[in-house]
Amino acid sequence: MHEERVATAIAKAREYLRANPDEARYRDGAATASVQSGLRVEVTGADGESLVTDMTRGVGGEASAPSPGWLLRAATASCVATLIAMRAAEVGAEFSGLLVTVDSESDDRGVLGVDAMIPAGPLSVRVVVHLDAASVSDDEVRDIIEWGKSH
Repeated sequence: MHEERVATAIAKAREYLRANPDEARYRDGAATASVQSGLRVEVTGADGESLVTDMTRGVGGEASAPSPGWLLRAATASCVATLIAMRAAEVGAEFSGLLVTVDSESDDRGVLGVDAMIPAGPLSVRVVVHLDAASVSDDEVRDIIEWGKSH
């Protein structure tokens, strides 16, 4: 069972880090961005990872790839989903479906420098989780979701 493998790996990792706390902290792999043309940017990692972003036509991009803001929301959704799946495996909660949706509210006046009082990034972020786990109570589902969101 996949969940059992995840739970075992988490338990081993925790045990190792409790015994070796000095090895818990490290520098994450760098992401290096390079402007290819206009507002099209390629981002690469040391292990061959890569992605491309572009901005909308309204600000001079070509809309040829997802925007950096969308990728920020996508990364957040993926992180939360992963952490919820990890927690569910750890507590033995089998689930048949997990959807995490992340959206945000922004004000373009901030990113374009129209008003210095408006932040350039999202003004607010909303995370919505749907977890179908018939094997556990509603309270346990809420606990699993909250654990994933808080970590």
